[in-house]
Amino acid sequence: MNAYENNSGVPAQGYDPNMVPPTSQGNFIPPISEPQDHVPEERSSRDSGQGSYIPLTRQWQSSQGEIDPFYEPTEQERPYPEPFGMPPYSIPEQENRGMPFMQEPYGYGGIPPYAPPPKKKKSPKGRTVVALALCCSILGSILGGGGVLLVQRLMDRNREDKELVYLLEGRRENLQLQSETVDTSQEMTPTQVYDANVRSTVGITTTATTTNFWGYRTTSAASGSGFFITGEGHILTNFHVIEGSDSITVTLYSGENYEAELLGYDESNDIAVLKIHSSNTLPVILGDSDALRVGDSVVAIGNPLGELTFSLTSGSVSAKDREVTFAGSVPMKLIQTDCAINSGNSGGALFNLYGEVIGVTNGKYSGNSSSASIDNIGFAIPINSIREIIRGIIEDGYIMKPYGGISLADLGFEAQFYGLPMGALVQGVDAQGPAAAVLQQGDIIIEANGNTISGAARLIHLIEASQSGDTLNLSVYRQGQVLQLSLTLTDHRRPAIPGSGNSYY
Repeated sequence: MNAYENNSGVPAQGYDPNMVPPTSQGNFIPPISEPQDHVPEERSSRDSGQGSYIPLTRQWQSSQGEIDPFYEPTEQERPYPEPFGMPPYSIPEQENRGMPFMQEPYGYGGIPPYAPPPKKKKSPKGRTVVALALCCSILGSILGGGGVLLVQRLMDRNREDKELVYLLEGRRENLQLQSETVDTSQEMTPTQVYDANVRSTVGITTTATTTNFWGYRTTSAASGSGFFITGEGHILTNFHVIEGSDSITVTLYSGENYEAELLGYDESNDIAVLKIHSSNTLPVILGDSDALRVGDSVVAIGNPLGELTFSLTSGSVSAKDREVTFAGSVPMKLIQTDCAINSGNSGGALFNLYGEVIGVTNGKYSGNSSSASIDNIGFAIPINSIREIIRGIIEDGYIMKPYGGISLADLGFEAQFYGLPMGALVQGVDAQGPAAAVLQQGDIIIEANGNTISGAARLIHLIEASQSGDTLNLSVYRQGQVLQLSLTLTDHRRPAIPGSGNSYY
């Protein structure tokens, strides 16, 4: 039977199962299956008005409140077609009412009572923020933008648990080189000079990949020397040691190998500055090359032939300010020495007997098979002539160079068929440079300070080997005439590693 039983166990009379109990102090008793031999009441008793038919549950309820679950309604009592013709069921909103117990439309099993999901409790923190926001809104109508700012701060405080994203901004100061005075008044023996400086000497190995005439890529290797000039891993060597290289490897006296970074170079002075990241760096002491005298004893430490690593050779200063022109280069004023300088020594240090570096070894005279052999004529770049260039490369990556303000190109051999002389063609003139008042586009420079100019590279080297304020006396071919013009060079600040955009010299 369907009935409602209160907490005292007394069934409610006349209870309609489609309605929700007026209070929650009781339990609803679902239908209980009757035995198969149950005999329903006579139809005449139901027709006599001693009960009523409930359309929704298709059951008969007597006047005593009893419900017959086995009753089958007639066609007149079932005005709505099945299975989808049943009218929608709605419950009037009342206080303290839950969902009614409903039987399945077909069959006699019951559907469990509906239990609405529990409501999430609102965070006290959220209610606090909302309450404060409302207060701030009221206050903002009086104080204006101040209330809005306060609300924003409160809302920001409520977002403290969110993930933070940081934007990193770099800031650094340019490296400043500081010179320290070291007492070098005590003259040493070559052995003492070697012991004090061999750990400052490094071997340098480079590799370069090129494409030959047949289209095959080939890899070549070269070797040279270098030495530490700072305790932060800066290494000085020759430019021709690392020229055109794809990779540079530095080998320390301890046997450690490091990949080196090229910081900058000055081709006209044949120097380059490298850097490695190592704590095992012992810098040399730089001396005064201007104080050298012919006959002073000197020693060189390097890697001759790239195989005889960390070798010492000794000799004397044979000459100072010797003007030497290497193949494809411009004249340089160098220290001449009878120290054995061989391939692989390039970029190494030349020391005096006070343990100071006074030069960078960079070349030697050599003979050929048709001439007498040439021995003990080596050369080194005076340290004083490159000291400021080194400082500029390390401190800010720029160097000061003499500047004429011209863009140059080579003339092909076919130009001779048109009666044009060989020389450096002026492709352009910097309107702000010193050449603007002297040269014109289309001029051909054929001579500078008595040196024949065979191409653009020759004139560029000559300009870069000069000093700011120097004057170049030029022979210029212009529209069938040769003019004698003078060009005074000025200072120009250029990157230590020139890019493709640096076309003016």
